[in-house]
Amino acid sequence: MAAGRDAVKLTNEELAEFLDTNMKVQVATNGPDGQPHLTTLFYVMVEDRMFFWTYGKSQKILNLRRDPRITCLVEDGTDYFELRGATIFGNARLIEDYDQLVDLGGRVAKVMANGEDLGEFGDQIVAQQARKRVGVIVEPEKIATWDHRKMTAPPGGNS
Repeated sequence: MAAGRDAVKLTNEELAEFLDTNMKVQVATNGPDGQPHLTTLFYVMVEDRMFFWTYGKSQKILNLRRDPRITCLVEDGTDYFELRGATIFGNARLIEDYDQLVDLGGRVAKVMANGEDLGEFGDQIVAQQARKRVGVIVEPEKIATWDHRKMTAPPGGNS
């Protein structure tokens, strides 16, 4: 069975391209009662690390201040044989430096604007938002990947 899983893994290059070309991530943190807290955020890749930002008073930041463990899922595809994804297990490094938040938050805002330049007004909004937000860099410990497009049809199946 392991050979089957190995056959659908993304290569390092495929993983980098996959993460660079997607924009939404499901993020799980550990809530105060031990229940997973799950949310979806926009992200960018910064030096091979995932970055997202959120309000400093959000539940996910409160959770990460208490317990830095984080799990992130990026996936796409509709049909079974199109499914691709990556689950990143790791620890969160919180970013609270204003200048870094303006820079990195601006990158996230540009992704949210479909790559369009934000213009002066957009830059002002990012600068205002940076005062209320905390950034998260995900430091991976383990990454699981899959690409069902690499599967072959079972013997006797339709091609």
